[in-house]
Amino acid sequence: MDQIKINMDNQTKKTIEKLTAKLLENIGEDPNREGLLRTPHRVAKAWDYFSQGYRSNLDGIINDAIFNEKCSEMVVVRDIEFFSMCEHHMVPFFGQAHVGYLPRGKVIGLSKIPRIVDMFSRRLQVQERLTSQIAYTLQDVLNPVGVAVVMEGRHLCMQMRGVEKQNSCTSTSAMLGQFRESAETRSEFLSIIGK
Repeated sequence: MDQIKINMDNQTKKTIEKLTAKLLENIGEDPNREGLLRTPHRVAKAWDYFSQGYRSNLDGIINDAIFNEKCSEMVVVRDIEFFSMCEHHMVPFFGQAHVGYLPRGKVIGLSKIPRIVDMFSRRLQVQERLTSQIAYTLQDVLNPVGVAVVMEGRHLCMQMRGVEKQNSCTSTSAMLGQFRESAETRSEFLSIIGK
């Protein structure tokens, strides 16, 4: 079973529907208007999806896909699309994650890296924490020589409101082990993820 797709219970969905109807009223809308009749239901379904990371289980995601391997060369999965919800304004931010590690006798199934990105991004987040959570999780499960994560995100909270900077992009990085200690290793990773 795909551990990313664990759904909310029905009572939680009903509560979100009621809260959404109340929100519509409070902003001056009529939740009984034809175009809004099913909006509370759709919003509850959307939040079920947006918040799957809270109900995900790391062991279920990895699903025993860690393998003993003599590989010691850098492994990089780049251009992993992600989206999350800003915890300050509850509006989306999205972009790409680039993840690399230097194995120490163990490798993880390549599809598990994007699933780990999804697990942490499908929660209320800030990009800085999200980047670190991915890096430290890989460090914990693999005990590699080093882990590197770079995330590039576009934040609707900056584009739609506040400073309204439409073309801004935020980059964050977490470098652990050899990636932090060695400029050469870090440079190789940054070169691989460069376009």
